[in-house]
Amino acid sequence: MSFLQLLWYAVIGLLFAVFLVLDGADLGIGMATRLLAFNYDERQQLLRTIGPHWDGNEVFLITAGGAMFASMPMWYASLFSGFYLLLFLVLIALIFRGVSFEFAENAETKRGRNAWMWTNFWGSFFTAFLLGMLFTAMIQAVPMDAHGDIFASFGDVVNPLSLLGGVALTALCLYQGLHYATLRTSGLMRYHAATLCGNLYWAAYPVEVLFALALYLQTDFFVTHPVATILFLVMIVLSTLVGHLATLRDYEWTAYLASTITLSAVVALIFVGLFPNVLIARNPAHTLTIVKASATPYTLGVMTIVLCVLLPIVIAYFTWSYVSQWHRVSLQEVQAEEAGY
Repeated sequence: MSFLQLLWYAVIGLLFAVFLVLDGADLGIGMATRLLAFNYDERQQLLRTIGPHWDGNEVFLITAGGAMFASMPMWYASLFSGFYLLLFLVLIALIFRGVSFEFAENAETKRGRNAWMWTNFWGSFFTAFLLGMLFTAMIQAVPMDAHGDIFASFGDVVNPLSLLGGVALTALCLYQGLHYATLRTSGLMRYHAATLCGNLYWAAYPVEVLFALALYLQTDFFVTHPVATILFLVMIVLSTLVGHLATLRDYEWTAYLASTITLSAVVALIFVGLFPNVLIARNPAHTLTIVKASATPYTLGVMTIVLCVLLPIVIAYFTWSYVSQWHRVSLQEVQAEEAGY
């Protein structure tokens, strides 16, 4: 395995982690519109915290898929064809979620606005849940032939580990969104977000225990990478505990950073657990490794140069975007704009 192959495997994992950290908060805000807000103005107060950023944050998911396509085309081909239906449903959820922002604001009737706000909630929920299922389905052994073709059955996609993965990622995105709401809203919304998050954290611990048990039973992570797997699981539990305690004590930035670490540790657990493979076949001879899946050294070299040029620009833009538009959104601000003042 070359350095460039290892680098691009890490880059793809990093892109997925950045997507979950940034857009995970956006998905959590979308779900919070039905758990925290009680009227249209309060829902708009929440949505305006992510209004300038949500579409840009989704680009990281597209970029991760594009990087996979260019640097490891065999991985891309096998994953996207083998789990086509799951990815198609993710795409549908993202599309409906995306259009709901504009359609809700421009709906001419109260019923229409309410329908599109519900669309935003369900689009956010299913995006998180289905991505959680995908990430945990792809770390299990699948029926794959020597050409990399996956013949996944219903049980290969929907099983205890993938369902727990869906529940876990949905919960983590909701926590991330609630923490973000405490940082970006004022008044009662800020208080309610912290209170709800503190109460919901109690559900995280049994889910994490069940997830670890399912990981032990349905993957080979504890056999191939026992130390790393245990370390990342411990990190997930500890960061969850820190986030919970910080929420109860109103340390808003500490809670948000702890939630960010939890999401990042989940992605690291998946990518380190798979290494040096990208897809595991039930017949070990057909398992797809990083070396088998990678593009040519020339392609990886060109991509690395492009990465070095564009990465500082992307980091600078996203930093400027968040810093320049960072303020707490108040309910009075939303009501004033709705009234036309």
